[in-house]
Amino acid sequence: MNAPDATSTRPYLIRALYEWCTDNGFTPYVAVSVDDSVQVPREYVKNNEIVLNISFDATSSLQLGNEFIEFKARFAGSAREILVPISHVIAIYARENGQGMAFPMDTAPRGSVGDAAHPVPGMAPSASGPADGVEGKLMQLVPESGSGAAVEGPDTPEPPKPPSRPRPSLKRVK
Repeated sequence: MNAPDATSTRPYLIRALYEWCTDNGFTPYVAVSVDDSVQVPREYVKNNEIVLNISFDATSSLQLGNEFIEFKARFAGSAREILVPISHVIAIYARENGQGMAFPMDTAPRGSVGDAAHPVPGMAPSASGPADGVEGKLMQLVPESGSGAAVEGPDTPEPPKPPSRPRPSLKRVK
């Protein structure tokens, strides 16, 4: 089988990261680029993107197929059927720590989400470098500096210490 004839690695990576999240007690989220082929509640779409919780507790009848991610979920108490083409998945990551993987858009014009010339804010290329094959470069989600999660490194300044206050104490009254 030639490389151009090979199937996409994206659905396999999505399933693997979903399994990793659930095995470690994390909540798997997928970021999705929304257009007319994506079936999601439009009132929750911002900048043509939506982030979906695909955990076991949040979904019903979840199917992570090679072409689509399908499930039923409740939005504001109303049951909705969700259908996301695999090619529209921007990223899959754990809510608790942001670890996961981002994907380039296959058919999107230059300069769209995941494009090497216009990286997604808050995401950095993975340390392993570019991936082989059709998928292009894979990315790893890293927390933004203002998100409250700190990335430790040699140049990371120590956070400011809270102002010192007298420690509260209880006084027993008889």
